[in-house]
Amino acid sequence: MRALGPSSISSFLKIVLDVVYVALWGGVAGLLVLVVAALLLSFNPALLARLAGGEAAAEILLRGPVLAGGLLAAGLSMTAVLVIVDRLRRIFVTLMAGDPFHPDNVRRLRIIGLMLAGLELMRYLVWGLGARLPGVDKVEPRLSLTAWFSVLVVFVLAEVFREGARLRREAELTI
Repeated sequence: MRALGPSSISSFLKIVLDVVYVALWGGVAGLLVLVVAALLLSFNPALLARLAGGEAAAEILLRGPVLAGGLLAAGLSMTAVLVIVDRLRRIFVTLMAGDPFHPDNVRRLRIIGLMLAGLELMRYLVWGLGARLPGVDKVEPRLSLTAWFSVLVVFVLAEVFREGARLRREAELTI
């Protein structure tokens, strides 16, 4: 089976990315609804008292903003993954067209690298904020060499694609 062009592996992967993209949009929308619900319930004790009784309501009131913050962090992470999948989808469109060294792919790969780095930095931020919450066990942060290696690989691939696009432009100018 061919790697590029129509009816190739890249067209199959593009379909898989399309399905993941739609599922991620649903996940982001669902998390947004949960964040709003957590904030409404934590700031409206009367509504919460009707939904849950006594101690359960008090427990949710205490944890409502923390829960909303956690859901918001999850939503931001999911949005970053959504951006990554969208850029991958656009790269695969050029692969299906038989044009892997399209100049826009360089920018797309750089955005993917930035999103991967942002996800890793957000993980450190969530750890740092979470470690300061009362009742949270002390957790040591771990540097993920795999994540940072992936970021570097994507940036190197972006430069390879940039060089490929430059060589293609030069070849097109040659008679």
